Amino acid sequence: MNGEGKESKEVKMEEAVNKERVVFMWGYLPGALPQRTPLLSPVNVRIPASAGCSWTDVCGGGCGFAMAISDSGKLITWGSTDDLGQSYVTSGKHGEIPEPFPLPTEVSVVKAAAGWAHCAAVTETAEVYTWGWKECIPSGKVFGDLPMGTSLEKDVFERQNSLLAEQVSPRSQGSRSSGGTFSAADSKGGGEEGTKRRRTSSAKHSAESSSSGDETLSALPCLVTLNPGVRIATVATGGRHTLALSDTGQVWGWGYGGEGQLGLGSRIRMVSSPHPVPCIEPSSLGKDRASALSRGSLSSERQSFRVPGSYVKGIACGGRHSAVITDAGALLTFGWGLYGQVK
Repeated sequence: MNGEGKESKEVKMEEAVNKERVVFMWGYLPGALPQRTPLLSPVNVRIPASAGCSWTDVCGGGCGFAMAISDSGKLITWGSTDDLGQSYVTSGKHGEIPEPFPLPTEVSVVKAAAGWAHCAAVTETAEVYTWGWKECIPSGKVFGDLPMGTSLEKDVFERQNSLLAEQVSPRSQGSRSSGGTFSAADSKGGGEEGTKRRRTSSAKHSAESSSSGDETLSALPCLVTLNPGVRIATVATGGRHTLALSDTGQVWGWGYGGEGQLGLGSRIRMVSSPHPVPCIEPSSLGKDRASALSRGSLSSERQSFRVPGSYVKGIACGGRHSAVITDAGALLTFGWGLYGQVK
């Protein structure tokens, strides 16, 4: 699981002899049973009649809820309960009965992932939608209705900047990258970081006391804005960060990166817009990738050796760390590694 402080849960897909794919679930999914008890053995998950006839994929992550994709390209969520606050809102408020998540597009979903309290999905047109806890959502175009019923379809850049202003004081903000795509805060601001954590904790506590509070901390599905021509093949979500892999093998990241999980060092705390993650040396990439990577910054340790491979073919996220696999089979890990997650 990509969250923190919760029991683990598993959702597994198997292909039966008759080639019909079925999904099994077990572990911490409190809304999957009326008793809200952990599932100690695999249980078959029935696909909604309105979503298709079979399953095509299951999605990793999710704190107290599960996601899977049907053969009709619908994203199905289930397993949460109304006392889980933010996670309940993020899951689409779907409990015991699996239901399609209301994305603002009819285009089929091909890949998806769930973090602690945010999710991301890739459509067959190679676009990325993300939603959930506002801290995890980049600037982009959102779709949906506000709680008071007013229509919303606008750029969320100002809203995101307002959120970041509450989390990091101007005094602690560092310099921007040459590409101007992320905000930074010096890791030495321990007192201010403590204030930020107390403020966030207080906000989370008050939000969980009411449904309306959960809504204010949630962002509606957002169409992630990337460079022209970038097509995303898959996504991975961590506790508070997201990685996206393009069809050319370039990794993009956004969200919280204070533990180095975005590959930009621990001094870069919040990345409010998608930014290239410098996994491969620019000299081993094509011209377009080299241009993209030039806007990032490699740490001194990673500059001391050449990473085998010319592009990334796989990505994964833990709660506060990330991993990528290159086409040469090299495994790169970065982020928080107190318990050996990063070598």
